[in-house]
Amino acid sequence: MDKFCEEKVKVQFGVKLLDAVLCVPTQAGDVHTAVVLTHGAGGDMNFKHLVSVAQALASSGSLCLRFTCKGLNLPYRVRAYKAVWEYLNTLEKYSIRHIFLGGRSMGSRAAAALARQLSDAASAEAVAGVICLSFPLHPPRQTHAHRQRSEDLRGLPEEMPVLFVSGTVDEMCDRALLETVVKDMKAPVDVLWLEGGGHGLAVRGRSEDSVLDEVNLRVVTWTLKHAAHMKDQS
Repeated sequence: MDKFCEEKVKVQFGVKLLDAVLCVPTQAGDVHTAVVLTHGAGGDMNFKHLVSVAQALASSGSLCLRFTCKGLNLPYRVRAYKAVWEYLNTLEKYSIRHIFLGGRSMGSRAAAALARQLSDAASAEAVAGVICLSFPLHPPRQTHAHRQRSEDLRGLPEEMPVLFVSGTVDEMCDRALLETVVKDMKAPVDVLWLEGGGHGLAVRGRSEDSVLDEVNLRVVTWTLKHAAHMKDQS
């Protein structure tokens, strides 16, 4: 028996409808944790890494909603992300208490930006944490441009945990620079460095599936740990 099922849904975004997929544990009656994921500047929600993470989360008992929003305009992507977050909050079928926002590359920038907006506008509990897969700290090899891209990260509140998954040779995320940004952040941070991994998280000498297994394990355990911590505090 499968541990999860998937349902295609449409999310209203202004006059548009965003394509999305709900990946839900088969035993969905006790789902209290949800994770939203979106893609980078290219591709869509069916990018293999996102699908793999979503299915791993659902198999571990968390609902995962991934969605597609094309475009290189970050404010536009953030508005779309907010529409998806609002949609998730309307799902009365589930008793969702903790929502984590995440994404890959530009999608992780949108997740961090929305998390900061929501923490500024409402209580910090609006977002349980942020998951950044291959956060693009700067354009390729242009490390001088990192300050603007890290502003939202540095603005996240101290009660909002962040997980980074990055390759050590990612040309859009210099390791030393990210470690400097982490030191400047108020939020508690965990980082999974994939030795030899690039921006696409491909690692020479390792199969794609082995890398995905390592990434999925870290994302799932990190999410469950922080969801359990929030439950203990409530």
